[in-house]
Amino acid sequence: MLSVGNAVVDLVMAVPHLPERGGDVTAEAASVEVGGSGYLALLAAVRLGAEAVYAGAHGTGPFGELVRAACAREGIGLAHPPDADADTGWDVALVEPDAERSFATAVGAEARLDAAMLARVVPAPGDLVHVTGYGLARRPSGAALASWVAALPAGVVVLFDPGPLGAGLPAELLEPVLARADWWSGNETEALAASAARTAEEAAGALARRVPGILVRRGARGCLLRTPDGVLRELPGLAVRAVDTTGAGDTHVGAFLAGLAAGLAPEPAAARANAAAALAVTRPGPAGAPTEDELSRTGPLSR
Repeated sequence: MLSVGNAVVDLVMAVPHLPERGGDVTAEAASVEVGGSGYLALLAAVRLGAEAVYAGAHGTGPFGELVRAACAREGIGLAHPPDADADTGWDVALVEPDAERSFATAVGAEARLDAAMLARVVPAPGDLVHVTGYGLARRPSGAALASWVAALPAGVVVLFDPGPLGAGLPAELLEPVLARADWWSGNETEALAASAARTAEEAAGALARRVPGILVRRGARGCLLRTPDGVLRELPGLAVRAVDTTGAGDTHVGAFLAGLAAGLAPEPAAARANAAAALAVTRPGPAGAPTEDELSRTGPLSR
């Protein structure tokens, strides 16, 4: 599995509430974590036994060093050397008591992925490629990514996760990716925005007219899975006490792709992804993806 999503540094703050405009709020806890949609999806995949490579860009500087150290520690490969002219980007993640999170992001080297770098990334048939709306939204990487994804050969499985920026992507970036994608995976809000539907079920059907396989993530309720054969299934989640939802969707994506890489059919792969995401939100910070041993203790949903 490889990801052309982003790897960034999260400055995570647990706050009693978001500050009012012009106001201030004191964090009850804080940490510095490696996050970003690309890194977190790969983290979930490797912890569940998949081989993974980060094919996005990373920078020279303290944040880039943190990203590379985290990848080395978790066994995630790197497709590119550091960008000598920029550091990796970062964000402030504000986590409220109900575990909802809000971000403000400073973009860095991860947005400098270009056509020459992508030309050196050549997935083989059977490989799984993770693409995100964050990557497409960044300049100048977005145009290069869209062209690269559109040209991927048959047999390479492409999953597109739009993220919160997906609905605002220009058609010239979004359409080539949707035309090539095998799977679309987003949360319920993103699915409704992408389809102009009124319900998650209607959204899954509308999106399936463009992408064969659809996953609509529904938080504690699990997910809706529409398989390429047109069957819609509702897969339940696990009942847990959420501490921090940062990275839950990325954990779901990575666990799902790890399941496919291990030869699972989409339904058991999605059920395992539900369990992995549920465990992730019981831990503070974005990097809460469980290991295979931890997932095996959750019962039927993990099998």
